[in-house]
Amino acid sequence: MAVQSKLVLPDRSIKSAIAQLTNLYISNRTRISRAVYLTLLLALVNRVRHAISEQKAASAREQAKRRSGTTSSDGTDATAKKKVELNREFFRSLLRLLRIVVPSWQSKESRLLLSHSVFLVIRTLISLKVAEMDGAIVKALVKGNGREFLLRIFWWMLIAMPATFTNSMLSYHQAELSLKYRTRLTQYIHDKYLSQLTFYGISALDDRIKNPDQLISVDVAKFSNSLAELYSNLAKPILDMTIYTYSLSKSVGGEGVVFMSLLVQLSANVMRALTPPFGKYVADEARLEGEFRFQHSRLIDHGEEVALYSGHEAEKDTLDKGYFTLIKHVNYILRRRFYHGVMEDFVIKYFWGALGLLLCSVPVFFKLPGQLAGGVVSMGDRTETFVTNRRMLLGASDAFGRVMFSYREVMELAGYTSRVASLLEVMDDIQAGHFEKKLVSSSGTEDNAAVLAGRGTVVESKDIQFLDVPIISPNGDVLVRALSFTLRQGDHLLVVGPNGCGKSSLFRILGGLWPVYGGTVHKPPFSDIFYIPQRPYLSRGSLRQQITYPDSLRTVRARGVTDAQLLDMLKILGLEHLVDLYPEGWDAEAEWRDVLSGGLQQRVAMARLFYHKPRYAILDECTSSVTLETEKVMYDNAKALGITLMTVSHRRSLWKYHSKILQFDGQGNYIFTQLDAEKRLKLEDEKEDLDVLLRQVPEIERRIGELTAE
Repeated sequence: MAVQSKLVLPDRSIKSAIAQLTNLYISNRTRISRAVYLTLLLALVNRVRHAISEQKAASAREQAKRRSGTTSSDGTDATAKKKVELNREFFRSLLRLLRIVVPSWQSKESRLLLSHSVFLVIRTLISLKVAEMDGAIVKALVKGNGREFLLRIFWWMLIAMPATFTNSMLSYHQAELSLKYRTRLTQYIHDKYLSQLTFYGISALDDRIKNPDQLISVDVAKFSNSLAELYSNLAKPILDMTIYTYSLSKSVGGEGVVFMSLLVQLSANVMRALTPPFGKYVADEARLEGEFRFQHSRLIDHGEEVALYSGHEAEKDTLDKGYFTLIKHVNYILRRRFYHGVMEDFVIKYFWGALGLLLCSVPVFFKLPGQLAGGVVSMGDRTETFVTNRRMLLGASDAFGRVMFSYREVMELAGYTSRVASLLEVMDDIQAGHFEKKLVSSSGTEDNAAVLAGRGTVVESKDIQFLDVPIISPNGDVLVRALSFTLRQGDHLLVVGPNGCGKSSLFRILGGLWPVYGGTVHKPPFSDIFYIPQRPYLSRGSLRQQITYPDSLRTVRARGVTDAQLLDMLKILGLEHLVDLYPEGWDAEAEWRDVLSGGLQQRVAMARLFYHKPRYAILDECTSSVTLETEKVMYDNAKALGITLMTVSHRRSLWKYHSKILQFDGQGNYIFTQLDAEKRLKLEDEKEDLDVLLRQVPEIERRIGELTAE
């Protein structure tokens, strides 16, 4: 017996010590709780202060890099390589996009967000009520009270009606928000993209955006959907955590909730440290998707050339390489998500679940101060309390798990935000006249850096005048250092010179497509200059629209132009039969680029010129596929309409329609002078005769040598 008492004594001592500690804790519970809450508040304040200081330091480092002009090893701007992460740049970009998709508090989007928030609150309150009803149902079941059990089941089924309606409304609101966001953002981008020739600048003058079509059509939709999902996936879990935690703290005490929250936060920090950069992965995947799509679009655009060269094998290699690069990256993301998912499931479902069971057991094994008066009497009461707490804990755990899972969704949103924000930034830069293009100049861009960095002056005037304007090629070569000439209305200009001498760049400057790198350009407004290329652009639309492009039918009627007048223009060019080819007449629609031959397309483009009647017309080899008789009709009627012609062509038949000539030699020099067509034709004929005689000189010398030898 003595031995037995000695063995039991330590156990009783431990129980006694635990009881004393418990009583001591309960007597000082208020002070301890206040100390814990105060400590947590101070920790939160310190963490916020530390985060703000880190953001300020990061911003200072970024500004220092920009001031120093740090470049990467490949010569590109280091700041252009954005790392997708939750930093100040992300929140700044997201805030800008939010101001676009939710323009004001009175907008439809704001009202939809408010309604969505109301349903989120209702859903959480219903979930809390359902947790209490579950406990009551189990209590009635344990007590064996069939009447109370059936009554609880009836109320449980009754509350299911508003619960299911609320769930459906949440799904509807999320889909509607995504659609509203996409509509706002797409309209905003279209307004910027199709104004001030931004669409041309992105593709021709800047290298930062390789695939704007993919950004506008795909990435904007993904961003909108991700943003709409994120609000629901963040707002509801946070609301659930707040309400469930408050309810649990009343039932099991705030200490247990705080202790479990600390353990959960510690494990969450570990998980966050081990979480891969999914935002960067998503941005890279979207970029690779865009490049793969661009390669297919490029094959479609140049299908004829590839077919003539039998380049299908080479193109197949390029497409396969792009596809397998994309798939390799996607497989890498899948593997990282697999390992990350295993870790998340173990921590969230099992580790946190075990902590939750421990928390729910507190009212069963320990009597809290609020329970001392009444106490937990029956098994049914204990069961009800445990089931209710367990249900609320599962709700809070699930909410916290969704918050943790949402970190990955936030990173994915950061990837889409980075791409869409980059598009907006590039469009802003282009509209401000700032371009970033990787130049491949044949003479080296270092010598031309000063010219390329400069900007000239554009003055609106009646006539055209260039004063010391440099002509730059698309790859950065300075073709002409300083071009100067004056062209008055009625002085028809012929521009000649070898390929790559600056003719196209000259007309890009006149058309407002190309920046003026120096000097002064006097030119009429954009609406007074009309451009007709060798292969004219035919839009998708009716036959009438091919003549009146870009004017709509409403604009045509507002100008007082009738179909009969349009038909007269076609008759001049011998195109009146086009109206009779289709039963719909002027309203006939077709893929006109495929239906009409090259010569017919050039005549349609000239009819378009007759309709618009601009003050100046740039004709770039626009008669190369028509006969001399048709060419004469085109030029005679254009001059009769008072249009000043600026022609690029090597056809001698066009000389007689011009009074000025601008001739480039391809070496940086040029001549601007009067054009006497008859005299120039005689000189050209004499030059050709002399060239023929010169080619005969070697043969004559050989024959003389043979005769002398004999």
